[in-house]
Amino acid sequence: MISGKTALVAVGGNSLITDPTKKTIDDQYEAAQASMHHIADMIEAGWNVIISHGNGPQVGFILRRSELALHELHPVWMDYAVADTQGAIGYMFQRALRNEFTRRGLDKQAVTVVTQVLVDRDDPAFKNPTKPIGSFMDEETARGHAARFGWVVVEDAGRGWRRVVPSPIPREILEKDPIHTLIQEGYVVIACGGGGIPVFVKSDGDLRGVEAVIDKDFASSLLAQSLNVDLFLIATAVDQVAIHFKKPEQRWIDQLSIAEAEQFIGEGHFAKGSMQPKVEAMVQYLKNGGKMGLITSPRNIASALKGESGTRIVP
Repeated sequence: MISGKTALVAVGGNSLITDPTKKTIDDQYEAAQASMHHIADMIEAGWNVIISHGNGPQVGFILRRSELALHELHPVWMDYAVADTQGAIGYMFQRALRNEFTRRGLDKQAVTVVTQVLVDRDDPAFKNPTKPIGSFMDEETARGHAARFGWVVVEDAGRGWRRVVPSPIPREILEKDPIHTLIQEGYVVIACGGGGIPVFVKSDGDLRGVEAVIDKDFASSLLAQSLNVDLFLIATAVDQVAIHFKKPEQRWIDQLSIAEAEQFIGEGHFAKGSMQPKVEAMVQYLKNGGKMGLITSPRNIASALKGESGTRIVP
């Protein structure tokens, strides 16, 4: 049975692509190995770990393949694309962790849970899709896909046209009970990949997948709250959170209170597509009973846990 503290570690999908010229599956697996090495350090130190992950680039690849094959194959819907990435990235993490455990002589196993996340069909996001996905297209192609598949397409800052989908708020992790059971039995669990597969409840009580993307950080925060973990850690591209990022007055932050985090969010210090949702997710976790949040890079996890690096977010 479980002993020691439990952490939820959220790994970004972009962390699997460390170089824009290296995007192959083998390249991504090498990056996964590096991240899992650092997480294995946590496990060896006695932490029970749940791993969530992003999937932005990987979903984009699946959708691009689907677009290129439309002349002879059916399209891949968003919920299935997310499910595909949960399996593929989960496989990468499981294999990398098993190899780490074998080398270290650890009697541990990792399992991946295909995770559905409930959203509200009346969420305002469904009336205002804003999340860009897939590849850039010319206007004619974009409007053709919109007519054929009911997509919403927009011109994206002069770079071309893209599909946009809703990004609703996650309401419930449907597999939270089996995830909890697996953790209690000592397994390392990979769950809630890509923010979870978005589903809603129909009027007859059946579940239905929906064309949407759930923010990985918000879904991970909800899972961390649901499991009452001791630590919610977001592993990202930077070692610490900064204000005035990439400006002459840039300042790295060692520790943030909830009040300070909310102040900096309100002042617009964090980019909406990258650091802001991470800090907001941490605030949600802490406001709902969370104990400690930590944002750092995978390579600095060990030093951040010692208080030597990273940004701690505390109640």
